[in-house]
This record gives sequence, structure tokens and C-alpha cells, in this order.
Amino acid sequence: MPIGDTLAALTEAAGFDMSPRSERPPRARCGRLLKILLCGRCSFDCAYCGVRTKKEAYTLDPADLAGIFLKMHREGRADGLFLSSGIPGEVDEAMAGIVETGDILRKNGFTGYLHLKVLPGAARADIVEAARLADRISINLEAPSASRLSEIAGVKDYRQDIEKRQAWVADAMPGRHTTQLVVGAAGESDAEILGCMERQYRRVGAARVYYSAFTPLPGTPLQRCAAAPLWRQHRLYQLDALVRAYGWRADRVADVLDEYGFLADADPKILLARGLPPVDVNAAPYPDLLRVPGIGPEGARRILAARQERPLRSGADLRRCGVAHRAAEYLRFGDDGVQTTLFAF
Repeated sequence: MPIGDTLAALTEAAGFDMSPRSERPPRARCGRLLKILLCGRCSFDCAYCGVRTKKEAYTLDPADLAGIFLKMHREGRADGLFLSSGIPGEVDEAMAGIVETGDILRKNGFTGYLHLKVLPGAARADIVEAARLADRISINLEAPSASRLSEIAGVKDYRQDIEKRQAWVADAMPGRHTTQLVVGAAGESDAEILGCMERQYRRVGAARVYYSAFTPLPGTPLQRCAAAPLWRQHRLYQLDALVRAYGWRADRVADVLDEYGFLADADPKILLARGLPPVDVNAAPYPDLLRVPGIGPEGARRILAARQERPLRSGADLRRCGVAHRAAEYLRFGDDGVQTTLFAF
């Protein structure tokens, strides 16, 4: 089989894994990331996954893939590698191929960004070795709970194959591991995802949780199911930012969910701010500034620093702090005769 066809098939098959460029570790920035599978066939029964439908034996030897990538890197066509694999047979064999590829790259002088996937059921020794070689490692949850995963992937044992391995991942690479949920494949609510999201950040110490809207694929058991709307994926990322970057608790942000536990197609931060009195930009503490739509963590810190020099008096002052225009309707500039209202969050 021509190598070009093999590469095309394996890069297309790797598309189910989310790894937005903007979310990579700052120290490992790369403009062109090659996302590829080592093997494009899988014996697992994940009902949403297109890899299970592949009959062709698309596969690359670790040395061949490493050589191809190093050539692309030298030619300026790839800055980093995101490597996963289907599991055609034994998990240990597939995981060994991922680790071996990373080892070959490092031994040949590649010092750029390397993300290695940890496969369900992987041996702890392989996880430790992957962490030694990579800038980031990850194992995908796919669903927010064992019961939800059992509906779409009966072969995987959520607690043993995934949660136990994720604990090893967290131990091997604390604060620098990620995971992914397939949104809408198992019929889960956004409330379930929110609970899982908080566990990932508070208990497991994940650097990021990624969300991939379910898309039914021909030839899979879920091919006739409805796709999850892309706006749901987008709103989950916005909710994720409130939990991960802002440090807000899940029980507080849960107010944006409807009676069935689902998000509306609206910015969760704006929904949480509705009905609250304006925030005094010159007196409010950091947590209260962070409540304002259009003010993120960096903007709030800039406001705190700027008002140490002089009071903020206008929209121009806010713009110099990097605050978005939409924040204006939620702010006031203070009044000696008005008591500032503070919000605890």
C-alpha cells in the first residue's frame, strides 16, 4: 500500500481526538501538529467510533512513523506530534508501539511538542515511560460515568481500564494530563458532564477536559442517532472555563441548567449575571469583578492594578485594561453616596 495512502488514512482516523492548538502547554507551542494513529484498526466496540468500521490494515511501524515525522519536522511541515492508536489486538502491544515511537523521536534529537495517548487498560510501566517522553499524556473518559460508558462501549471497564489508569496518569504527570468526553453519544445530561468536569479538575488534577460533539457515522451502531449540536460543545467549553480558569464551584454554575439538567444556547456567564446589580469597578474585589461578563482573570487583575494608580472613570479606562465592551452594562464607576454591592462566589 502506498505510504501516502496509509498516512492519509491514519491522520483522518485520528480526527476524533480533540487537541485545539490554542490549548497546548505554553512552553510547547507549535503551529503545525501532526495528529495520527499508529494503527487504524480497533477490536474495541465503541459504538460512536469510526475506527471500528475500518477493515483495511492501515498501520505503521514505530520506526517508520518516527522517520516520516522527523523528515516532516526537518522540512518545516510539522512542529509537533499527537500520537494515538487503535487496538487491533492486545492493549500492551498497541501501547508499546506508541511508547517506542516517542522513544525513537527523543533519541533522534526531537525536542518539540509530543502528546502520547494512554490506551484503556495500559500497563503502569508504559504510562510512566510515556510521561517521561512526552510533554503531555492523556486517556479519554469518553463518558461521564461507568453507567453511561456501558451504553456505548461494553468492552471497556470504566473503573479498571480508565479511572484506574487515569490515576496512574495523574501520578506520572501531575497537572499536565488531559481527557475527553464525547458529548451526546450516551444520552448524558450537561449536569452529569458538569459533575464529571469538576471531579477532573478538583480531584484528578487534569490540565484540560475536551468536549467532542457526537456525530453519527455510517456503519456504526449509532448511525441513526441524532447528532449533538455544535453549540452544546461550545457552551460546555464556556462552562468549563468558569470551573477550570475561574475556580467557580459546580453547584453555583449549575444555576444555568434547565430542569432536565441541560444548557441553553446562551453564554453561561451572562445567564449567571442577569438580575444582579452593577459592580463598582473601583471598589469590587477580584471575585466580584470576575462575575462580570467581558472580564476574565487577566482583565480583573489589570483593573486591580490600574485602580491602584488612579480611579477608573470611563470606558476608555476599561479598554486599556483589556475589558470587553459588553462588560459596561454590568459596571458602575462608583459614587461616594452609594454603597458598593459585593458578590460572594
